[in-house]
Amino acid sequence: MRITTSINYTTDPQTAAAQARELEAAGVDCIWIPEAYGFDAVSLLGYLAASTSTVELASGILNTYSRTPALLAQTAAGLDALSGGRFILGLGASGPQVIEGFHGMPYDRPLTRMKEIIQICRSAWRRERLEHEGRVFTLPLPADQGTGLGKPLKIINHLKRSNIPIYIAALGQKSVEETAATCEGWLPFLVYPERMDQVWGDAVRAGKARRDDSLNEFDVVAGGLVAIGDDAAQYRDYARPMAALYIGGMGARGKNFYNDVCRDYGFADEAIAVQDAYLDGRKEEAAGLLPDALIENTTLCGDAAYVVDRLAAYSEAGVTSLNVTPVGGEPAAVLGRLRELAEHV
Repeated sequence: MRITTSINYTTDPQTAAAQARELEAAGVDCIWIPEAYGFDAVSLLGYLAASTSTVELASGILNTYSRTPALLAQTAAGLDALSGGRFILGLGASGPQVIEGFHGMPYDRPLTRMKEIIQICRSAWRRERLEHEGRVFTLPLPADQGTGLGKPLKIINHLKRSNIPIYIAALGQKSVEETAATCEGWLPFLVYPERMDQVWGDAVRAGKARRDDSLNEFDVVAGGLVAIGDDAAQYRDYARPMAALYIGGMGARGKNFYNDVCRDYGFADEAIAVQDAYLDGRKEEAAGLLPDALIENTTLCGDAAYVVDRLAAYSEAGVTSLNVTPVGGEPAAVLGRLRELAEHV
């Protein structure tokens, strides 16, 4: 099982580079850089590409609304070149609050948009002239929508790789199925391994049934907070504020994908209560209302034997890359110990 982690986009570049080198030395396989509505992820990824030598670097995630498909293709190709072929393009639709509120773009047709972006990126990386007629994108732009001077162009540079891996952050059934069918990896959120199949199993199986043979093995990236030690169980509650934010606050009632996942796990009443409290401004109460079972089983905090058991649960659920946030110790040391334990699974 691969070990991956993230570095916060609010970390200053010099500190982030030092952390990345420590994580690389500890044997971490991949570092994800998120992007919400703070600093962009691309700048830091470029800086880390020059500061590391072996660890993979990934966007986790770039949204599919604020950059054109061609720009996403250019960005991925540039970062892959800077890193010597170590880049993973992580994409996601984000949500209406960020897309419409921060970027001023209508949040429409997220799945169709994603499918077309993937097609256009792969065409660009093959250095084909970009011609696309879709429901969301048309390249070149038709004459009646512009000057009429657009022409099919191909990317100028010769790329490090023509098959840059694409990983998708997906939660909906159709999106998960499409990801399993067409992409190198999947980034689910708040994974409860023992209940993962009941939520997404059918979608993953349907996607794999039509998966292109040219793609590598489907990489499922999931995890949570990790702390290892006799007193490490205390760190599970560190996950509550973030889980409450997503389950309670990331969207309106009836329009919160993360709340839906919590319900699908079997915590419908708790999901409603958390959302009601969070949207009413009672954030600490919302965090406290999260079920203990959900918090315990979406984290890896306990003694070594306990963590080995949780690693086995993730592996049994089909997770192939563990994406974790180390707490309760120096990140590199915690992840180095986790890698040692993973060898027993």
